[in-house]
Amino acid sequence: MSLRINDTAPDFRAETTQGPIQFHQWIGDSWAILFSHPKDFTPVCTTELGYMAKIEPEFRKRNAKLIGLSVDPVDSHSRWLADIEETQGAKVNYPLIGDPTLEVSKLYNMLPAEEPGSSEGRTAATNQTVRSVFIVGPDKKIKLMLTYPMTTGRNFDEILRVLDSMQLTAKHKVATPVNWKQGDDVIIAGSVNDEDAKKLFPQGWKAVKPYLRVVKQPT
Repeated sequence: MSLRINDTAPDFRAETTQGPIQFHQWIGDSWAILFSHPKDFTPVCTTELGYMAKIEPEFRKRNAKLIGLSVDPVDSHSRWLADIEETQGAKVNYPLIGDPTLEVSKLYNMLPAEEPGSSEGRTAATNQTVRSVFIVGPDKKIKLMLTYPMTTGRNFDEILRVLDSMQLTAKHKVATPVNWKQGDDVIIAGSVNDEDAKKLFPQGWKAVKPYLRVVKQPT
């Protein structure tokens, strides 16, 4: 069964570089960013894991936890993490899930449920669809899904921007327009009529069209 936004993120038990976890329990009341990799010791993923290590404090400020996944055992991950620290200049302090049975990759539809075998003997090319990012809310619902090709490094600054938007729009009855970033104007949600909008936004708004009402970002 395929996953969609607002589905409950599948729960699972797994070994990680920081010990065993139960995914939902590990999330707790935080947001979570699960990002996956097709194989250890791959060049693009090495740069991605290193960059996420550098910006992890930004996610912590937003009550968000990072967790990686790669289709290899945890002991292989531990060797790879040493390479990442050496080449990228950052120590990975978030857990990295081992998925040698392919269980989590299948659970999250990154590999077909009927895919045979284990990580043994597989290559990055055979696992190339394991290149996804999932944002999961404190309610354990999937808020975002993105999948990238193997040759294109992910833009994790964009994941931060999206997280800012999600947290803002979860708290206030607004939506964020194209290319929005923190401090920019926002749009009053279409579900809010003008009468209610006057109570929520007493400072007023600019009505470009009746359905396009621009207002300062709530604080």
